[in-house]
Amino acid sequence: MKLPIVLALLFLNTFSFGQEISIPNGYELLAEIEGDLDKDKVNEKVRVFETSQPSEYGNVREIQVLKCYAGKWTVWQKSSKAILKSQEGGIMGDPFEEIAIDNGILTISFSGGSSWKWFYKDKYRFQNNQFELIGHTSVYGKLCEYWANFDFNISTGKINYKKEYEDCEKDQEIYKTEAESFYYKGVKINLSNRNLKKVKIKSPKYKEEFYL
Repeated sequence: MKLPIVLALLFLNTFSFGQEISIPNGYELLAEIEGDLDKDKVNEKVRVFETSQPSEYGNVREIQVLKCYAGKWTVWQKSSKAILKSQEGGIMGDPFEEIAIDNGILTISFSGGSSWKWFYKDKYRFQNNQFELIGHTSVYGKLCEYWANFDFNISTGKINYKKEYEDCEKDQEIYKTEAESFYYKGVKINLSNRNLKKVKIKSPKYKEEFYL
């Protein structure tokens, strides 16, 4: 008697997670990924859309996190602040790189610039009933000039800064390096309020600045 019940449950699970999810009118799907974000051993689905809503820096993007309830995918959390707009990459245009899920952490990556290039990624963990920013890594620089790297563990407040100056006349030899570690606490950023207000951070020794 147990076999039909097991088969029914397998069918329901396959139907639930295999069903096609509609895309809202005026939206274009840019990326989609699945993974367990709240440690309940059931995968959520994360989708990034480009909307038709214009702005000074191109179309607004939206990220949605969906859960499956009673066989139906439902939007659980969403934000139009955490994904950079379609032209915020400067001359390179679209800054959006990818989304990833690893060990329950949602990572969103971006890049842009021209001869001077930048890259950064945000890491979010679901806690306190929201997706809180727990880590940020940024790289900025130019070939034959320098590359500056900030790695910020927001959970602990520790920031590692490193800047390498290179000389292309000597096969990109690194002729000078700056490095320091320091702490900056009190950052409260989540998926919903990301990019609403920039946080300026300056390293105490080298006075290097970066914006979160």
